Amino acid sequence: MEITSKDLIQDLIERTRKNINEVEKFNQLSIEVLNWKKTSEYWSILECLEHLNLYGNFYIPEIKQQIAISKHHESENFKSGWLGNYFAKSMLPKEKLNKMKTFKSMNPAGSMLNKDVLSTFINHQYMLLDVLDMSKKVNLIKTKTGISISKWLKLRLGDTFRVVIYHNQRHILQAKKVLEEVNRRKTL
Repeated sequence: MEITSKDLIQDLIERTRKNINEVEKFNQLSIEVLNWKKTSEYWSILECLEHLNLYGNFYIPEIKQQIAISKHHESENFKSGWLGNYFAKSMLPKEKLNKMKTFKSMNPAGSMLNKDVLSTFINHQYMLLDVLDMSKKVNLIKTKTGISISKWLKLRLGDTFRVVIYHNQRHILQAKKVLEEVNRRKTL
């Protein structure tokens, strides 16, 4: 994938703002609806978002730190790396979400969750908007970040943003599908 750095950042900002708007709507729901699960194999709305919070706890500080220490000034264009592009594309939401195995440390299933999960997620998104703004001053190709699954693998900053934000979109869509199921069951 090739795009101007400016257009990539703008697209990611818009996606993040949309994510904030979608999750703010969940604040109107009761705690029972937010914790409802089709079966124990499925996640509730809050579990979907807590999963994203767990990743945000890793990626937001990592991104912020790498931007702060980067010696690479902004570049006009961004070209995705093959691995980063693969990860990003695999995170993009699709009409029929393919199941993916999650790491045990990032699996919130069975947690006792409350509406603080929503506040944490929204706060993370505002932090993400801040680091997206900070990233305008660094090279999105040469600035690299670690990833949550391995200390040794590094992704281009632009790809890391894409992975994180697409992953957010994916699980917000999953949470919305849970809500659709709750609403469908109410009408039966």
